[in-house]
Amino acid sequence: MKRQSASRPQGPEDFYADHEEYSRQVLGDADFPVYGVDRASRGGGVHRADPAPGGESAPSSGDAEVAEGSQDSDALAEYEFRSGELGWVEVRSGDWSSAEGPYVTVRTYRPGTDADRLPELEDVVEDERDRVFEQLGIDEGDGPGSVRALREWITVEGEPRAVQIHEDRARDEGRARSADRELAEAVSEAVSGVEPGAEESRGGAAESRRKPVWAGRLRVDGITVTVTGRGVPPGGIELKRIEDFERYILGRTDLMRKLAAQQARRVALEERELPPVVGLEAHRAVVEHAVRESLAIAAQIRDDRPPRVPRRSRGEAAAVRWEAAVRQQMKLASESRDEAGESITTMVNHLTRLAQQADWAVGTPEGRAAVEEVVRYTAFASEVPSLPAQRAWTRIWSDGTRNATGAQEAWLTAWEQWRVERTQH
Repeated sequence: MKRQSASRPQGPEDFYADHEEYSRQVLGDADFPVYGVDRASRGGGVHRADPAPGGESAPSSGDAEVAEGSQDSDALAEYEFRSGELGWVEVRSGDWSSAEGPYVTVRTYRPGTDADRLPELEDVVEDERDRVFEQLGIDEGDGPGSVRALREWITVEGEPRAVQIHEDRARDEGRARSADRELAEAVSEAVSGVEPGAEESRGGAAESRRKPVWAGRLRVDGITVTVTGRGVPPGGIELKRIEDFERYILGRTDLMRKLAAQQARRVALEERELPPVVGLEAHRAVVEHAVRESLAIAAQIRDDRPPRVPRRSRGEAAAVRWEAAVRQQMKLASESRDEAGESITTMVNHLTRLAQQADWAVGTPEGRAAVEEVVRYTAFASEVPSLPAQRAWTRIWSDGTRNATGAQEAWLTAWEQWRVERTQH
């Protein structure tokens, strides 16, 4: 399977030229029609605003207008090969630089694609929220939020077609917390002693910033088309076959350049001045987010869902957390940067594995005590009561025996012995 994406662009001009040429070849050889937003139609779609008397924009009814000064574009987003054949093509239209939109993504699948190979619409919505996070640094919160299933109509080459819509919008405050929130609170309490609900106001604020995003799937002459939108209703979309891909290919290059320039303007993390850290706070923060992420992914896999790292554990914030922990480890343990990085890696993997293997490791007094002892052993090489378990994990990690049954059993046995002795005192 081969996949091309514009989500993380880097490289010189010859890199862009090579991508353009290869994309022309791929799309020129496409043996099925590919659909995109009809930007010319005034009956619906995503449009730039037309000048009105007095210099103001005059939006037409039902249209989503792209504001002046926005980063409006038509761009090839991705395509994927499966078993040597082009499996699908995705294009995007609208203002990519605004979480308000309007922005529409259209993915066209090869005829005959099995229904069980299509992503759930809920995951398609999360892909769009991932895009906003990766390109704009805006975290709209992990879904699902308040969900509605709607029956709408999308016009395809002048003909209205029924489409089932999955809409995800901000939840009202006071509604029951999701399973993800409850899991996050349990982990937070386990590693930092924060009582459940202490982050409710912060989480509620994040939810209030979530923007409505919808996704729908329709069939067009035997071809499956998935449409995702923000800032524009389904009825405001009109699709048509793309006859000339050139503007989409050039639009992709333009987007890649802008994202690369955006990345280049950022100061290297190692050179930044970070907020001061007290004691072992940075170590605990890295552990909290790593354990939360690990358990969330495990839950997704159990539910037969694609594993998706929570956005709060990705990107700039995650990198800053890690850098802060490495710097503090260098200071407390008198280690080099490389040594400190390896120490933090060993610590994080120790506690995420323990959370997966021991049912007492999350949400219990024993779990909180285990975190503290691993952190102190990492920073100070302290003679903690769980020292046999610490040394057992060090052997597992340094010897490359992470999946060896005997070594794993010895490590877990050491932790169980520590737990039993702790409860007896």
